[in-house]
Amino acid sequence: MESRFKRKPLLARPFIATRVAFAGLAAALRHEVPFRMELAAAVVLIPAAFLLEAGAIERALLVGSVLLVLVVELLNSAIETTLDRISLEEHTLVRRAKDISSAAVLMAMVSAATVWALLLFT
Repeated sequence: MESRFKRKPLLARPFIATRVAFAGLAAALRHEVPFRMELAAAVVLIPAAFLLEAGAIERALLVGSVLLVLVVELLNSAIETTLDRISLEEHTLVRRAKDISSAAVLMAMVSAATVWALLLFT
């Protein structure tokens, strides 16, 4: 079955995609506590990156590392939601997929913390 959005006029698609993206952000804010916590950290850290004595590349690394955590958390939430839609039963492969996607969030957080620590303390 083809997506109903594929039948829309070509010029309307970017607007539809933007609307759907904002709906996804709203859903994450509404339903995902970890995303809200990480967004709260981003609200503090991103402005802080512009208050620090840093060049453009360093600022880009600081902001980008924080945004990466948010992106990976959104992907993790999407994976977990999809798996919950398929089945709420305990299954080894479902557990593994959820654990792996959570590990990706952890790696993004470690990466962000490393970037911030290196730029703040060196």
